[in-house]
Amino acid sequence: MKKQLMIIRLAFLAILITACNGDPAPINYGADACHFCKMTIVDNQHAAQIVTTKGRNYKYDAIECMVHDLHNWDRPEADRILVADYAAPGVLSDAQNASFLISKEIPSPMGAFLSAFENKAKRDETHKSLGGERLNWEQVKVRLNQNEMAKD
Repeated sequence: MKKQLMIIRLAFLAILITACNGDPAPINYGADACHFCKMTIVDNQHAAQIVTTKGRNYKYDAIECMVHDLHNWDRPEADRILVADYAAPGVLSDAQNASFLISKEIPSPMGAFLSAFENKAKRDETHKSLGGERLNWEQVKVRLNQNEMAKD
């Protein structure tokens, strides 16, 4: 009986540990809704996701939705902030290490023309052919939040 109780406790502990593992959840394109604007997430080149320290996932149809949501964040601390890699559709990478491009030649779902690249050289190659403005994560947050305040 004690052995069975110990096995049950270990199984319960394993479930608890894996339930809050901080991994991103797969984005079900065409089915999942953006946590910020509620639109269906369909674009695998512009999606984003936040994973909190408690393991909760928040999915977004565009990087700009995620940035606007982060601006007034009042939930558990973000552990991972992820953006879709424009050069590798469907692949999520760390936003803080990504390189960004705002180019009128690359429409994004919410109209900010913002794309992320895991590889800076890929971003610069795209910039060379399509133009636009190159930014890092901190610059993106400042730019989008300034634009949002200008609308108010």
